[in-house]
Amino acid sequence: MSFLRPLLALAVIALPIWISGNYAEHHSSDNVFSGLFMHLMPATLVSHDADQGTGEQAPGDDGHGHADGHGHAGAHAGAASHGGGAPLISLPMPAALAALDGDPGHDGAQMVFTNLQLFQVAAVLLIFICFMGVPRYLRTGQGDFLSRLFAGFAMWVRDDMVLPVMGRERGLAFLPFFLSMFFFILFMNLMGLIPGSATATASIFVTCGLALITLTVMIGGGMIAQGPLAFWKNLVPHVPAALWPLLFVVEIVGLFIKPFALMIRLFANMSGGHMVVLSFMGLIFLFGGRSLGVGYAISPAAVGFSVFIMIIESFVAMVQAFIFTQLSIIFVNAAIHPEH
Repeated sequence: MSFLRPLLALAVIALPIWISGNYAEHHSSDNVFSGLFMHLMPATLVSHDADQGTGEQAPGDDGHGHADGHGHAGAHAGAASHGGGAPLISLPMPAALAALDGDPGHDGAQMVFTNLQLFQVAAVLLIFICFMGVPRYLRTGQGDFLSRLFAGFAMWVRDDMVLPVMGRERGLAFLPFFLSMFFFILFMNLMGLIPGSATATASIFVTCGLALITLTVMIGGGMIAQGPLAFWKNLVPHVPAALWPLLFVVEIVGLFIKPFALMIRLFANMSGGHMVVLSFMGLIFLFGGRSLGVGYAISPAAVGFSVFIMIIESFVAMVQAFIFTQLSIIFVNAAIHPEH
C-alpha cells in the first residue's frame, strides 16, 4: 500500500497540468518573446465552447498553434478567437470589488478561476498527501519513504528555523503556520518547473497574498502578545519626546516594508529564472523564423543553456521557500518581542 500515496501525489500534480493545457486561455503576440513571456501571466480557464470562435487564425498562426516562418508566436488553434468567452469557473462579486473583476466583458463583477489557482490548490493537496503518515511515523517510527522524508523536513524546519529564533514555547505555537507556509511555497515553486505547468509564485498577486498573511500574523501576533495599544506604543524605543512622532512614522513604514520586501523577492526570483529560460527558447524561434537551418543549428545550445538554468532554478525554488519562511519567522518574532 506504500505506493498509493506517491501515485496520488503524481495524480494531484498531473491533473492541473492537464486542465491547464486543455482549458487555459492561450496567449498570442506578434513578437515571439512577448508571446513566450505572457505565459508567466495568469490565464483564465475557459470552456471549450468559448474556444470554438470563428475558426480564424491569429497572425502568424499556421492553423495548428505553431509559429510561422516569420517568427510570430501564434496562439493555440482557435484560442485567439474565443472572443473573451465565458470562463470555465466564475463567482459573482459585490459591485464594490468591481476593480478586481477577472472578466470585465460580462455583466456584473466576477471572480474567475485561472491556471494559477489550479496549482495553488494542488500545493495544498500535496501537503495533506505528503504529511498524511508523518504523525504515525513520529509516534511509532514506522512509515513509508514519504513519511520519513517529510518528517525529516518538518524536524529541520522546527529545529533549525523556528525554535532557534522564537524559542521552544512560542516556536511550537507558531510551528504549524510556518510549516504550512514553507511547504506551500516549496510545492508551488517546484511544480512550476514541470513542463506544461504554471508557477503561482511568479505572479505578484500570489506573493502579495503571502506577504499580507505574514503582515497579518506580525500585527495580530504582536497585538495579542503585547496588548492592542502596547504593540503600537512599543514600536518606538525610549527616545526624546520631540523625536517620537518622527520615529513612529519611520517604524510604521518599516513594518510594511518588511512584507513588501518578501513579496518582491519571491516574485522576482521565480519570474526572473523563467524569463531567462524563455529567452533562450525564444532564440530558436527568432533565428528559425529567418532561416530554418540557423534555427536548427542554434537549438542545441539554446536547449542546453535552458536545461542548465532549470537545474539552477530547482535550487532557487527550494532556497526561496527557505528565505521567505525564515524572514517571516524573524519578522513575526520581532513583532512579538519589541526588545528585538
